[in-house]
Amino acid sequence: MRAPRRRGRVGQERTNWTTLVILLLCALTVLLPLYVTVSMSLKSTSQAVDGNAFSLPAPIDFSGFAQAWELTNFPVAFMISLFITAGTVVGTVFLGALASYAIVRNWDRRLFRWSFFYLLTALFLPFPVVALPQIQLTGLVGLANPVGVIILKIMFELSFSILLFTAFLRSIPLELEESARIDGATTWQTFRRLIFPLLAPMSATVAIFAFLASWNDFMMPSLIIADSAQQTLPVVQSIFQTQFSNNYNVSFASYLMAMAPAIIVYLFTQRWVMEGVTQGAVKG
Repeated sequence: MRAPRRRGRVGQERTNWTTLVILLLCALTVLLPLYVTVSMSLKSTSQAVDGNAFSLPAPIDFSGFAQAWELTNFPVAFMISLFITAGTVVGTVFLGALASYAIVRNWDRRLFRWSFFYLLTALFLPFPVVALPQIQLTGLVGLANPVGVIILKIMFELSFSILLFTAFLRSIPLELEESARIDGATTWQTFRRLIFPLLAPMSATVAIFAFLASWNDFMMPSLIIADSAQQTLPVVQSIFQTQFSNNYNVSFASYLMAMAPAIIVYLFTQRWVMEGVTQGAVKG
């Protein structure tokens, strides 16, 4: 009886070591580029062009951040990116929750059931496929600006958000709503006062995914926004790429400033991402 136990322990130890090695390799693929970015951004121009990207800055020089701040007009680009991201997050969470509630509670009706499957098909429809008609349409209706990007981002984020919300909503018992209806609450009051607060964990998950997708998006703002003065951070960095070509410390400083909000948000909210996805998968 002891031999099988020993073999089982040996197999488990091998599995643990294999998992640890895989996790370390995955961590290196993220941490190594991040280290290079931080290291290069803190070097002077002379240090940055020495060809050794892995060397530590000696001494630390913040001039790259100052040059990137002025060159890209960082405050304006940052506020435009923040405006688009905030609008996308709010619209995605609210519309996604509202549409999911209508679909789940009217699942027996063919129109709502087909609407759900129709929205899911948009998951397989990337923006580049429909980019040209969207560019023409936003130009015709006067939405070749950040507001147009917000509307399109919400539409493209709805499919995934509805998929998450519907899985979570199916776990909420109908008895709660029936008790609210007995007390005289309307459908809107039931959703606003009862259902939407219960969706808080999944709303946080949807909001984080929408934030990351919107903040890091390059293609949609670059194609939709006609005025270069209203572009987002990723697009502005691309516009000034030629000025960054010989100033590696400036380019890496600019990239780090653009990445910092997304990294900070994810570090502080990754727990809600995992909890929301797990709860939706188990309860759904």
